[in-house]
Amino acid sequence: MTDSVPAAPLDRPDRTNPDLRVDGARLWASLTDMARIGATARGGSCRLALSDEDRQGRDLFVGWCRAAGCSVTVDGLGNIFARRPGRENHRPPVLIGSHLDTQPTGGRFDGVFGVLAGLEVIRTLNDLDLTTDRPLEVAVWTNEEGARFAPSMLGSGVFAGVHEADWALARTDADGVSVAEALRQTGYAGDAPVGGRPLHAVFEAHIEQGPILEAEGLVIGAVTGAQAQRWYDVTLTGVESHAGTTPMERRRDALLGAARLIDLAERTARAHGPDGRITVGVVAVHPGTRNVVPGRVFLTLDVRHPDDAEIDAIERALRDGLKGICAGIGLKGAMTPLSADAAVTFDPALVDSVRRAAAGAGYRARDMVSGAGHDACHLATFAPTAMIFVPCVDGLSHNEAEDARPEWLEAGATVLLRAVLDAARL
Repeated sequence: MTDSVPAAPLDRPDRTNPDLRVDGARLWASLTDMARIGATARGGSCRLALSDEDRQGRDLFVGWCRAAGCSVTVDGLGNIFARRPGRENHRPPVLIGSHLDTQPTGGRFDGVFGVLAGLEVIRTLNDLDLTTDRPLEVAVWTNEEGARFAPSMLGSGVFAGVHEADWALARTDADGVSVAEALRQTGYAGDAPVGGRPLHAVFEAHIEQGPILEAEGLVIGAVTGAQAQRWYDVTLTGVESHAGTTPMERRRDALLGAARLIDLAERTARAHGPDGRITVGVVAVHPGTRNVVPGRVFLTLDVRHPDDAEIDAIERALRDGLKGICAGIGLKGAMTPLSADAAVTFDPALVDSVRRAAAGAGYRARDMVSGAGHDACHLATFAPTAMIFVPCVDGLSHNEAEDARPEWLEAGATVLLRAVLDAARL
């Protein structure tokens, strides 16, 4: 820890004061309470976007925010905003946000930590009877994960102007339920406009979802940006035929084509250096019976790289490879882009504020680039934005075994508190 310094006046807290910290036990208790909603048998969480479990999590959060004296509004995409007034309440707010939805077999900290760390900032300021110059808002963004509705980061994307609201509301899940229908079913079809208002600064705290911080014995990552990310839907169409009577050389096997494409994806990612990432997360085979040569396969491609030029080259390699695979087997192939997010650079001044806030609390911040997409990536196109990472055990995330130590989460929320106070000054 740093040496002690005199405490600042309560109306002007000094972010370098090492005694300025959140209540880590209260934060952990809130995380534990939220984790009970949608709890899985293996210790994780399942709160798919706009499911009943997501509704329950939202209701719990809204209740906590109102108890903390915040006003709550919900916009037309179901994004929730809990507002704590400032001295200059007409000024654009400092916004803290993340998400409460999870993967089907997700963990207890992905997203939810960033939301409840924001709430803990509000509660700590209430404890200290502090009023910031600018108002503060804690946001819950709709469908960040993209597990139920594609693409991911849907609510923040509409807020930031990346997606059109009507297009987002029309997105459907595997059962044909649209975002608009799910919002009505959960009671979170709000009437506030989506976006269109200025934000002074945006912060998102998050577990790293990778192994670097823990491996280096550090607890704070100052995130300088995020890598580019693109999603594609791929369909390969051949001919269904009898498994016993169709000679191998006469088959137009769509699954064989998919297997070759998956292998190509693996080789292409590795060919573009250690930062190349390609994932096939969904494969659907038609008709899906033992004794029929598959006539159609649908699969998804998640492509990532921190360099926009490299991700362009990866896409060309995949498209060219798909054409060759289809020609060799006699298939038809289509590779349709679903979303394309360029590499993101976060606001240098806010990133530096995170570094200073960490130093004031006695932590060394490591600069990092996020390998995952976050709501902050969309918001960075709209307002000055920064992220704070804390470790997760073994770098494991999107997994029921996802874990984080209470002291790591307290450290991240404390750095968040200090950075927010810095940004909320006039």
